[in-house]
Amino acid sequence: MQAVLTDLDRAPIAEPLRATLAFLRKVTREHDAVTAADVRVLLALGVTRAQVEDALNVGFAFNVITRLADTFEFEVGTRASFDAGARMLLGRGYQ
Repeated sequence: MQAVLTDLDRAPIAEPLRATLAFLRKVTREHDAVTAADVRVLLALGVTRAQVEDALNVGFAFNVITRLADTFEFEVGTRASFDAGARMLLGRGYQ
């Protein structure tokens, strides 16, 4: 995870995932520049249409949540609160 956040281009991940993450970055930062060709690149790498749609849905949700949190000046919890939330989710079967 840290390698992806540090340098997506060199992170040790599969090319379809790298391309999908780069696509989501473009959708988030340069949404006016996104074209059908960007999606065709993903499909050519073996990313399915359903996976593209899932990635876009997750990206959309995180973008909305982040913008609302910034707008309403939400405070980020402590590491302990994140750990507790993760334990609760994992305990309920989240994978």
